[in-house]
Amino acid sequence: MTIEGLVQVAGIGSLAEGRMLLDCGADLLGFPLRLPVHATDTSEDEARAIIAELGPSFCVLITYEQDPDRLVEFCRFLNVNTVQLHADVSADTLARIRSRLPLRIFKSYVVGRESLGPARFAQVYSPVCEAFITDTFDPSTGASGATGLVHDWGVSADLVRHSPRPVILAGGLNPANVRQAIRTVRPAAVDVHTGVEAPDGTKDPVLVRAFVREARAGFAEAAGS
Repeated sequence: MTIEGLVQVAGIGSLAEGRMLLDCGADLLGFPLRLPVHATDTSEDEARAIIAELGPSFCVLITYEQDPDRLVEFCRFLNVNTVQLHADVSADTLARIRSRLPLRIFKSYVVGRESLGPARFAQVYSPVCEAFITDTFDPSTGASGATGLVHDWGVSADLVRHSPRPVILAGGLNPANVRQAIRTVRPAAVDVHTGVEAPDGTKDPVLVRAFVREARAGFAEAAGS
């Protein structure tokens, strides 16, 4: 599956919610697990059951797991073939992971945390990744993602310009700003987590549909300009 023009929604709390998100137009569903800061939305067993019902082609493991053996074992347990890595891991580590299992890897570029500039990051990690995802570091909590905070889109746009791999834009996106974000950054895809949630933390179908509609409009405008 190409990721051009796709919308990923992260933080799936139940099978019913996952089905609702797909019905609302989401292309990929993210399952954050083994996180150093945030509480998980489901247990690992629950995530496995949801993925078995929805199918692995729609599902992405989002994790900070760094050990190649544990990560490969975890992906096999969940039956996923795409993993979004937010840990600060080396390109050599990613290569070892890929040698153990033919995973599709989305490597995070966390704005405010990364020590490498976008151009150098793209050069180092492109050989061992299928895509990059930019997100926002929150120094007050130490969270690298699901912060609800927007970062400097200029940094993400710089990564897009230098990267031979597709770039997914995340970080504080919501229905009100996603169209402008796409026009500014020109990413291949977008990811949303807290920006489509109701006050109780569940995904709001009205917000999800609005986000998907605005994202599609943004991609069309970016393609036409």
